[in-house]
Amino acid sequence: MKLRNWQQECITQALKHFESNSHFFCQATPGAGKTTMATELAAELYKGEKVDFVLCFSPSVSVSNGFHAALSKRFDRRFDGKVGAIGGTYTYQSMAYLNDEFWEIFDHHKVLVIFDEIHHCSGRTEEDSNSWGEKILQHVKNKATYTLALSGTPWRSDNTAIVLSKETPPIECDYQYSLLNAVQDNVCRKPKVVLIDNEKLILNTNKIKSKQFTSIGNLLDEPNIKYSLILNDPKAILHLLKMGCEKLEAIRKENRNAGGLIVASSILHAETILKVLTQELGQSAVLVSYKIPNAHQVIDSFRESGIEWIVSVGMISEGTDIPRLQVCCHLSNIKTELYFRQVLGRILRVNDAPNQKAWLYTFAEHKLMEYARQIEKDIPDSYLLINSICKNEGKKIGNNNPLTYALLNNGLLNEIPSISFDQGVETNSTKNNDSEFIEIDLLGSYREEIISIFESPFY
Repeated sequence: MKLRNWQQECITQALKHFESNSHFFCQATPGAGKTTMATELAAELYKGEKVDFVLCFSPSVSVSNGFHAALSKRFDRRFDGKVGAIGGTYTYQSMAYLNDEFWEIFDHHKVLVIFDEIHHCSGRTEEDSNSWGEKILQHVKNKATYTLALSGTPWRSDNTAIVLSKETPPIECDYQYSLLNAVQDNVCRKPKVVLIDNEKLILNTNKIKSKQFTSIGNLLDEPNIKYSLILNDPKAILHLLKMGCEKLEAIRKENRNAGGLIVASSILHAETILKVLTQELGQSAVLVSYKIPNAHQVIDSFRESGIEWIVSVGMISEGTDIPRLQVCCHLSNIKTELYFRQVLGRILRVNDAPNQKAWLYTFAEHKLMEYARQIEKDIPDSYLLINSICKNEGKKIGNNNPLTYALLNNGLLNEIPSISFDQGVETNSTKNNDSEFIEIDLLGSYREEIISIFESPFY
């Protein structure tokens, strides 16, 4: 297998590190190819008789399946954890159900343990750890021959320590491969973040009558006004989705299988978005959430299909490899930098298509603007402001694609919910209790700030 330069460099450094240390922490930007690097490092250790078995833990079934496929292919051996296998892949959630007999493997064999997206596991000691970090401290820390920790975003939103990390803050990684490095090496796409705003918003509450705001940020500075009001406003959703659809349509003229991801706030929110995409905008789309029993089958089918959009509720945030994704609409109410970078990472994986542009659309909320600019700071002053008036509100983008309904009829998703555009989620009119009433209306023209990361506007 031909490795990327950073992967070979990291493997060489890890093997040298393991001569005197048992734990190696690699930070590589989402989409850079951590799974391939880890698999090849495991193969090198096994070939050199440094380890007898390889175990891998990761945060989701989808990521675990990806590691299982990669390790099985590289070793040409089983990785199902059964008799005759030389390893196994598991989720962090499964740690709670592994018995003492499982952990006895460390007492009798040389074992490499891979922890993917280890930032999910916290704690210096068992007393201050979360449940996953506690299991690692109890069963792995002082028993595994080697441990390899991987993360694209090596910090935690709650500012607690990552398990197995060095004592001194900030977290020290043994090897780092940044997004800037990846873009310069053509390992990841250059992302553009589009922050959508509105120049005239009207707020009505039981205490305020027709107060006007000139931006979403100004509105959200008002006491008791939540971002969810924007995320659930029908006009705002439609405008953002239309922009995403137009961009995907343009990319698909060159890359006919290019796809888009929409990260929704809730299942009801996702169902509404799905209906808008398919019935209002004529797009082909599927939905995945924890409530769909065969969600991973839907993801696998989407990965190899030509369907335009996948709408996700907490299923495609990190580690899921779908290189054909090039457009993302971030409509989640989770506003942490960790999550923002993970979502952005879903559209950065390069493939062999001619157009390798990546676009993320979201609203101009304070924190999301800050995160976008934080990424952009590697090359300052590289964003520009574009004002545009929303036109052709009634235009349908694309055609009603039978792929959507074919996929539904094949049992991969139930029927699209029979809900109207402004039902099923909080709309622009909300009652928090009997005495509170909040209503917003977006009456102004829309404007977009485009942050062109790692690329001059004059490039």
